Amino acid sequence: MKLAGTNSDKARIDWVANALKFIPNGYRILDAGAGELRLKPYCAHLDYVSQDFCQYEGKGDGNALQTGAWDTTRIDIVSNIVSIPVSDESFDVVLCSEVLEHIPNPVAAIKEFSRILKPGGILLVTAPFCSLTHFAPYHFASGLNRYWYEEHLPAVGIKINQITANGNWFEFIGQELSRTRFVSKTYSSAFLGWLMLAASIPLRMMLSLLSKKDRGSSELLCYGYMVRAQKLPTLSNLGEM
Repeated sequence: MKLAGTNSDKARIDWVANALKFIPNGYRILDAGAGELRLKPYCAHLDYVSQDFCQYEGKGDGNALQTGAWDTTRIDIVSNIVSIPVSDESFDVVLCSEVLEHIPNPVAAIKEFSRILKPGGILLVTAPFCSLTHFAPYHFASGLNRYWYEEHLPAVGIKINQITANGNWFEFIGQELSRTRFVSKTYSSAFLGWLMLAASIPLRMMLSLLSKKDRGSSELLCYGYMVRAQKLPTLSNLGEM
């Protein structure tokens, strides 16, 4: 039996890969906050451009969760994500995955995405609903609820087509139980952490069974949300059609 809390990353990557698969060949896409270009392989049929601020190098301020190393030397556009040096309506697609929690003002970022998207252009966003502190000091929110997107995307002329929850309450709790040894070793007792990890396995098995019978607990808590949206034509754009 698969233990609860093991599928967060794969489910998100699969969702992005599937969404990208249906983007027509040759469309110009900006991967905003692209980091180490993890999603570039899924954009082989597209005209791919990456953007990142390129200030995180893996160690950050040394607190909480860090990667240890982070290579952004292959980024195409080095800039602040709220002020990307490209013309208006430059891209058919903007992809922004697991980035908004690292931006002091994420509303400004989606305003910028709206500016650089062509009318009818597609916005693909994933971000945590709840996350531990990571990439500090560049971590400004634990995550965003679906209501954040429903409030702010329409306000910048972007219509939501789909919001999908990644995981649910049972899976999230399972994930956090899986971190017991690391958190205990880092912040408390390594020995007790091993005991807690062993004791958590039966509980994670039960959480897995509960997850299979889930009836919408993602509205309480989930890993994050995955959003597909589209920039609406403006009146001036309609006049040009």
